[in-house]
Amino acid sequence: MQKFYGATLMITGGTGSFGSTVLKHFLPTNIGQIRIFSRDEKKQDDMRHELQAKYPEHAAKVKFYIGDVRNIDSVRDAMPGVDYIFHAAALKQVPSCEFFPMEAVRTNVIGTDNVLHAAIEAGVKRVVCLSTDKAAYPINAMGISKAMMEHVIFANARVAAERGGTVICCTRYGNVMCSRGSVIPLFIDQIKSGNPITITNPDMTRFLMNLDEAVDLVRFAFNHANPGDLFIQKADASTIGDLAKAVQKLFGDTGTNIIGTRHGEKLYETLMTREERLRSEDMGDYFRVAADNRDLNYDKYFVKGQVMTEAEESYTSHNTTLLDVEGVVKKILTTDYVKEELAKTEK
Repeated sequence: MQKFYGATLMITGGTGSFGSTVLKHFLPTNIGQIRIFSRDEKKQDDMRHELQAKYPEHAAKVKFYIGDVRNIDSVRDAMPGVDYIFHAAALKQVPSCEFFPMEAVRTNVIGTDNVLHAAIEAGVKRVVCLSTDKAAYPINAMGISKAMMEHVIFANARVAAERGGTVICCTRYGNVMCSRGSVIPLFIDQIKSGNPITITNPDMTRFLMNLDEAVDLVRFAFNHANPGDLFIQKADASTIGDLAKAVQKLFGDTGTNIIGTRHGEKLYETLMTREERLRSEDMGDYFRVAADNRDLNYDKYFVKGQVMTEAEESYTSHNTTLLDVEGVVKKILTTDYVKEELAKTEK
């Protein structure tokens, strides 16, 4: 945390689940200022009052900026004096992006380009961008927009590196348990209402990580990134069927209702493609995928060719460690949301 001593950190989409968790990690430290950049004034006001109530001695470190990553002028206005950026602003709901794909493009692709251009112009030292497993072999609008976002990140990282300026990198992770729009809060609400929980496909698998792990991944990327690096956290996974059983084990069994997959859903998720795995480095709990630094001189590839273009397999929620029901119970109990909801049921 020494790098953050007296520094100014800006979090785009800062009122979301990730931003709230970052605040919990950074507020007690010696960081100088945290700027929350988002477009929802109600969420900002709620966060401001919560900080004043829970962290009165640290609340003054947090400054709020109303703006939208789609509007580069509002991004530029919030940028002066910023040392580091965690770029978390995104549209991330799969069904809504399917119906409104251009909205996903405007936020996830153009918005990211705006943030990175403004950061490079302002001389920001480091930017860590947050992506998703759905960007690997994407089949839905959200994943496609995030995949395009990653290419925007890598292109800007290359330009910034050539100028000897801002270091830009990317993180990619799977489902964050209990984040906005995720399935565990839905299951809990359905159980508490006495209704059967709705399962899309019990054999579907998903990576499981909590918000603290998401912050740890971003911090690891921040500390170890070369320009254009992609960082991936090794993660356990679960079938949706076992996830549902784990939630019912904690909150009660009200039955299940199989409703079929939603728009744009995969049977399993991929965190690292076969092509990326070929140039990846195992760093213990994380993979680093080095930037593809080939230039536009493609003639040499027609002459020399390339012996290997992909590894034997990608890294997916099907071939990672698959938790059983008991393992999933332990995993979801690491989230504050589940612990708080359990406490409510015990009163």
